[in-house]
Amino acid sequence: MNELIKKSAEELASLIRKKEISSTEVIEAHINRINEVNPQVNAITVVLEEDALTMAKAADNAPEAERKRPFHGVPITIKENIDYVGVPTTNGLTLLQDSFPPRTAPVVERMMSNGAIPIGRTNLPELGLRLDTDNPLRGRTYNPWDKKLTPGGSSGGEAAAISSGMSPFGLGNDIGGSLRNPAYCCGIASLKPSIGRIPNVRTIEGFQDRGIAGAFYAEGPMARSVRDLKNGLLVMAGRHIDDPQSITVEYDGFVPDTPKAAIVKELPNHKIAGANIQAIEKAAKILDDHGWIVEEVEPPEVDRVYEIWHKILNSGMLDAIPEGTFKPQTEAYLHRFSEQFHNNTMTLYEALVERDRLRRIWSTFLDDYQICIGPTWANRPWPIDTDLDPDAGIPALQDSFIFITPGNCLGLPSVALPMDLVDGLPSGIQIYSGLYREDLCLSAAEIIQNEVPCPSPTNPS
Repeated sequence: MNELIKKSAEELASLIRKKEISSTEVIEAHINRINEVNPQVNAITVVLEEDALTMAKAADNAPEAERKRPFHGVPITIKENIDYVGVPTTNGLTLLQDSFPPRTAPVVERMMSNGAIPIGRTNLPELGLRLDTDNPLRGRTYNPWDKKLTPGGSSGGEAAAISSGMSPFGLGNDIGGSLRNPAYCCGIASLKPSIGRIPNVRTIEGFQDRGIAGAFYAEGPMARSVRDLKNGLLVMAGRHIDDPQSITVEYDGFVPDTPKAAIVKELPNHKIAGANIQAIEKAAKILDDHGWIVEEVEPPEVDRVYEIWHKILNSGMLDAIPEGTFKPQTEAYLHRFSEQFHNNTMTLYEALVERDRLRRIWSTFLDDYQICIGPTWANRPWPIDTDLDPDAGIPALQDSFIFITPGNCLGLPSVALPMDLVDGLPSGIQIYSGLYREDLCLSAAEIIQNEVPCPSPTNPS
């Protein structure tokens, strides 16, 4: 394994800046890694080799002022539902295989203006609506740690690419854990920012507007390094005129002299896997050793949060998708998932009122505690296509979503952080903080990662 593919984006940019290595060397090392391992995991769908090498050459000849950019000469990968001019935004659908966007998404533009070089597009499930990554257009993405297990979804291609060393940094998005699910399954880190912190802009006709689901949707970074997540957030954040929900907010906020962390080791009606409890306990001890007050708690109404997220998300969403968009197995799965709370007669108005109540409760909770550490998934990564199983699918999804959905339903920032290997697979934790307090969950994550390094990159098994 080439040593360059093990390094973080920040480390690579520093080496390039100091001319100890060239951007061309870095790009070539990652292209070679793609050629070596992508046939085994199918994470990268389009390799942008020619354009990337041209950009790398320009980066190597750039003036000193440009070389100071945080991602100067560093390769990145981009999920196939984020617009990048010259390459189709397929959303994992055959009917969109020729959908070329008229403009590049702001998140990509901002990364590139800060020196990043796109080297590939990454896979996702059909319209990003599964916790596994497979579609009729690009095929299946495999978990680099164990090909029998899901890599997560919907940013499964990104997570698998970063986990196997094909990219140090990726761009994904999250409406129901799509940044955090695959980060957990593949043993990398990700940040789901507060709603509106990073602009969400699409230019393909018919995809500019997301309806009510847009209130849950967030763009975000994926990497092996927490420092890279922070640097990516600072680059991508800020108001954009084409996203009326986007907002410019200061990154740093008030931090008490002795910050408090809520620790979640039990969830009502859900069993947390032993490996994840061990990871939570280890993270708690690290923060305790660093002067944090650590208290075990029960988080507020997590089952209700899940139900309200589900109710709002499913309010007419499937009805708006043309018949024949999905393969039959996916169609059947989506209908089973949408009918999960079939006894819930709540109107959309009532659900939105209830969401406001839950947001107030969690706002108070995350004012009393600066962060909340719990599982990413309650369960361990499950075998591929478990979500499609008529019997096992819904219970598996419930345990996967239960501590994910506060981030989406309530708009909260959250870091998914890998921890130790258990039985050959990464364990992981999730760190929540209050609205627009990404600084808190990222700083806690960095403290923990300094003592528990990311287990990736790995050679696919």
